[in-house]
Amino acid sequence: MTPKHRILMLGFFDTKGEIFSFLKDCLSAQGAKVIAVNVGVMGSTALFPVDVEANTVCEALGENLQDIRSKNNRGLAMEIMGRGAAIVLEEMYAQKSFDAVIGIGGGSGTFVTLKSMQNLPLGLPKICISTLASKDLSEQIGVKDIVLMPSIVDVAALNSIIKPIIQQAAAAIVAMCEVDVPKNPTTSKRIAISMFGNTSVCVDRCTLLLEAKGYEVMTFHANGVGGKAMESLVLEGCFVGVLDITTTELADELFSGICSAGGQRMEAAGKQGIPQVVVPGCMDMVNFGTQQSVPEKYKGRQLYSWVPTVTLMRTNREENQVLGEIFANKLNQATGHVVVLFPEKGLSQIDSEGNVFFDPESNQALSKSIQNNLKSEVPFVNLPFHINDLAFAEKAVEWLLELINTER
Repeated sequence: MTPKHRILMLGFFDTKGEIFSFLKDCLSAQGAKVIAVNVGVMGSTALFPVDVEANTVCEALGENLQDIRSKNNRGLAMEIMGRGAAIVLEEMYAQKSFDAVIGIGGGSGTFVTLKSMQNLPLGLPKICISTLASKDLSEQIGVKDIVLMPSIVDVAALNSIIKPIIQQAAAAIVAMCEVDVPKNPTTSKRIAISMFGNTSVCVDRCTLLLEAKGYEVMTFHANGVGGKAMESLVLEGCFVGVLDITTTELADELFSGICSAGGQRMEAAGKQGIPQVVVPGCMDMVNFGTQQSVPEKYKGRQLYSWVPTVTLMRTNREENQVLGEIFANKLNQATGHVVVLFPEKGLSQIDSEGNVFFDPESNQALSKSIQNNLKSEVPFVNLPFHINDLAFAEKAVEWLLELINTER
C-alpha cells in the first residue's frame, strides 16, 4: 500500500529510542511514511531506520558533533541542535520531503522540537507531545501553529498512560494531513491590519471598506504576539498590503511594556516590498499589567487603568521624540511604497479632546520627530481627524488602494 502521508518524526533517538519506535509504529499503522530525524547528541538507535542523523543536523549550522560532545555543555548542545534542526527541516520542506512534523520531549526535547519548527509555514501540521504542555511555552512557540499534547507522565519509558497518548497523537497528525490547506489562494486580495481596543472603530470601518472592494482583511491585535504574527506572515508572502493602524508595540519595546513585539516590528512589509500605510496609532501609551506591576520609575506618571490587569502610561514629549525617530528609521528602510498618515486630533480612543490622554503637545512632538527623520520620498500626510473618525478610516483605505494599484 502506498503511504498516504509523509510524517517527519524528530527527537532524541539516543535516549528515547523505545518511545520513538512506538511512535513510528503508530504512524505506520495509520498508513503514513515516517522520515526520522535524530537530534540526540550522544548517539542514535537501531530500533528503526534513521533518515537524518545528528551529525547532519550539527553540520547544517557549521558545527561538529564530536566538538559538541567534548564541550559537555548541555545548554549549548540543545541550542545548536534546535537551530540546526530548524535549518534541516526548512530545507527538507522546500524539497517537499514531508507533509507534517511530530516530536516528543521533556524539557530539552520540547525546546529542540519547538525550535526546529520555527521555519516551517503556517498550515503545515505540527504536534509536540510534551511534559511541559501545561506550562507557558509562548516564547518557545512564538507565532507558529504548533499543537501541544500533554504527556501526563515523563517520556522516559513506555507505559499504559503514555502509549494511548502517542497513539492519539499519531492519529491526529495523520488526520491533520487530510485537510487540504490552500497555499495562499487569495494573497492578491489579502490585507493585514493592526488593531487595539483603542483603535477598533477605525479598524472596523477600514475592514468594511476593504471587504466591499473584494479584499480579505486579517486583523492582528497589537499585543506583542499579534504584531509578531503579522510580521511573520508578511514575510511568508501572505499579503498584498499592510494597513498598520496600531503601532503601539514600538512604545512597549522601548519602555519595557507588556505588549512588545520585539525589535523587528514594523520592518517586514518594508523587507517584502509590499505597499503599506502606517499610522502611529496608540503610540500615546505604553502597556503594563496591574497598577502594582508598573515599574517604580513610572509610578508618578499619568496612568490609566484600562482593565484591572492592564495599566496604560501616557507617553510624554521627550519619549515621543525618540519614538518618532525609531518609527521613521524603520520606514526609511522600506523597499516598497509606503505612506505615513497622522491623525491630528488624537492617536487613540482615550487621546481625544476631554479624555484622559489628550495631550496635543506630546502628539505634536511625535509628528515633528517623524517628519524630521523620515526620508523626503516617503509621504507624510497630516489629516485633520481623530484616528477613530470615519473620515480618517476612509482616507487610510484610499491611500492603501492607491499604493496597491501603483504596484500593479
